[in-house]
Amino acid sequence: MSAYHRPIVQHGSARPAEALPVAGGPLWFTHVEILSRQGDPRVVAALDLASDIQARLSGTRAPIAGLDMGRPHIMGILNATPDSFSDGGQHATVEAARAAARQMVAQGVSILDVGGESTRPGADFVPVETEIARTAPVISAIAAESDTLISIDTRKSEVAAAALDAGAGMVNDVSGFTFDSGLAPLSATRSIPVCVMHAQGDPETMQDDPHYDDVLLDVFDFLNNRISHLEAMGVPRGQIVADPGIGFGKTLDHNLTLLRNIGLFHDLGVPILLGASRKRFIGTIAREPRADARAPGSIAVALAALAQGVQIIRVHDVGETAQALRLWSAVR
Repeated sequence: MSAYHRPIVQHGSARPAEALPVAGGPLWFTHVEILSRQGDPRVVAALDLASDIQARLSGTRAPIAGLDMGRPHIMGILNATPDSFSDGGQHATVEAARAAARQMVAQGVSILDVGGESTRPGADFVPVETEIARTAPVISAIAAESDTLISIDTRKSEVAAAALDAGAGMVNDVSGFTFDSGLAPLSATRSIPVCVMHAQGDPETMQDDPHYDDVLLDVFDFLNNRISHLEAMGVPRGQIVADPGIGFGKTLDHNLTLLRNIGLFHDLGVPILLGASRKRFIGTIAREPRADARAPGSIAVALAALAQGVQIIRVHDVGETAQALRLWSAVR
């Protein structure tokens, strides 16, 4: 793209007549920052933009598996792995995973994201058969007692197919549908929503000196290109969610740049997902080395993103985040 458009998001009832909604939700904007690779940023009135750009930034997003994208949603992390960075081994049995899912549903989660391959920095590749054995029985057990949307967190088509057969209704691919060429056609054939995430490198190597020309625009261009690819494969744009991939091949400064400007991704015309929960940069800034003690920092980051109109936040600490979200919504 030659120009990128970041709505300067505001909230409240003192809303000017010329304000436009952010992605069809309750937040609004009157001005937009226009970014370019060739020149300095500039701010313009939203109503001075071309009508197609206005529509892309302000248009109501289609429901994702029946979920209204006009309000925030919590995606609860359920890792059926022995080695995930903060909860490895906690949900390694079907009963433990099912109990955790019950608790998250009671706490107000909208989506349960089940994964069987750790994507922490330095994580090893997990064979397909192992990943299926970890995830499919868990998904089947959860789906048998809850109609909460289940997402399969995988980059492999065989794993996704087994998960969908077991009761999952969404695919969340940390590779941005670049790892397995069969995953996008499978998603199209099954008519399910997908989340496309940006990552630089794979989990084994992604934190080995990541660099960008412009992290914000490079990530945007990647997601824009992958969304176009998914559409070409038969996945409707209205069933695509975009995730800038905090911590996946990014330094602390890269992460902060993306978070400060995450509203830019409304220019993709799809819902935005943020997955920053308990990540290393939060521990660095908060001076908290223990991953499972980073709920306060994780919630602070999530609320800052919601204030820019992000629709889905992917978290470990569902109960604490849901409580914070209720209070945040009430006072705003």
